Amino acid sequence: QVQLVESGGGLVQAGGSLRLSCAASGRTFSSYAMGWFRQAPGKEREFVAAISGSSGGTYVADSVKGRFTISRDNAKNTVYLQMNSLKPEDTAVYYCAAALRGVAGTPSLYDYWGQGTQVTVSS
Repeated sequence: QVQLVESGGGLVQAGGSLRLSCAASGRTFSSYAMGWFRQAPGKEREFVAAISGSSGGTYVADSVKGRFTISRDNAKNTVYLQMNSLKPEDTAVYYCAAALRGVAGTPSLYDYWGQGTQVTVSS
């Protein structure tokens, strides 16, 4: 069982930055690929970024490429999402998720989810 707790969300002006953190419980954190997803009101949950557990390879959605960076610190059981040059369309609840089977862009392939953190970008 893995428990995930996100933090770092908030209200920011367009062009600003935020760093989201996701702290994981358990001693097998490095075995899991980690992903960030987001969901805006009335929309489906969408993939934002993911990072593998072992090699640290990263994958970022085209909509945030060049602006968002995912990273992880296995010693701290934490995954991060650095968000720069934020836009109003980035407004959503952001969720982190853990997948034992490897990096994936599909929510259904993730085993554990956090409760989400709200990010609001004002214009």
